[in-house]
Amino acid sequence: MAQQQEGIRPPALIHRGLLALIIVLYEWRRIVFLAILLLLIIQIAQSVTNDFKIPDSTLTDIRSKYGDKAVDRVKTWQKLIDSNQGKSEHEKLELVNAFINELQFVDDMTHWGKSDYWATPIETLASSGGDCEDFSIAKYFTLRVLNVPEEHLRLTYVKSLTLNQAHMVLTYTNPPGTVPLVLDNLIHAIQPATQRTDLMPVYSFNAEGLWLAKQRGIGQFLGAPERINLWQELLHRMQSLNGK
Repeated sequence: MAQQQEGIRPPALIHRGLLALIIVLYEWRRIVFLAILLLLIIQIAQSVTNDFKIPDSTLTDIRSKYGDKAVDRVKTWQKLIDSNQGKSEHEKLELVNAFINELQFVDDMTHWGKSDYWATPIETLASSGGDCEDFSIAKYFTLRVLNVPEEHLRLTYVKSLTLNQAHMVLTYTNPPGTVPLVLDNLIHAIQPATQRTDLMPVYSFNAEGLWLAKQRGIGQFLGAPERINLWQELLHRMQSLNGK
C-alpha cells in the first residue's frame, strides 16, 4: 500500500474543511445581505415618508391661476400630511375625510367645462372644489402619501339610490374580507358599507387592479386598471405636476 505523502490531507478532511469554510462564508454573506436589505428598507421607508413636497414652481403656478388663498389651502394640506404620519390608520381616515369634505361640491361642467373630468388633488384643493370623483381621488392620494397601504384603499363606483345616479366614494378595508368603511362627501361620517343602504356598489379600483364591487370582501378581480382611461389620464397629469 502506498504511503500517504506528507503535507497532503486525506480527501475526507479536505471536503470537511471546504464545507466548513463554505458554511462560514455563506453565513457571513447572509448576514451582510440582511444588513444591506434592512438598510434599504429603512431608506425606502424614510423616502416614502419624507419625499412628499410640493415644488415651489407648482405653488407659483397655483398663485398665478387661483390666488394666495389657494396656495394657503395647498400648504395646509401639505402640513396635514407632514404632521400626521405617526397617527393610526383610522385617525388618518378621519382627518383626511373631514379635511377634503370641507371643499365645495361643484359639477364638472360648471367647474372644468367638461362633462367628466378627474382632477388631481392639487387641482381640487387649488380650485377649492370638485365633484364626488375629485373628493374620492383627493382622499385616496392623501392617504397614500400618509402611508396607508394601497391594498386597504379602493376608489369605488356606486349607485346612489337616494339621488338615483352614479356616485364615487373611497372605501377602506382592513383586514381583508371585512366590511369596508365608506368615506363619502354626501354623508360625512365614516360608516361601514353595511350601514350605507343608500349605496349600491358597482365596481372598485386602485393602482393595483379593477374589481367588481360587493358589500363584503374584495369582489371579483377583473384585471389591471389600465382600461379606465380617465384614471390613466389622471396619473399622467400627476406625474407631469411632479416633473416626472
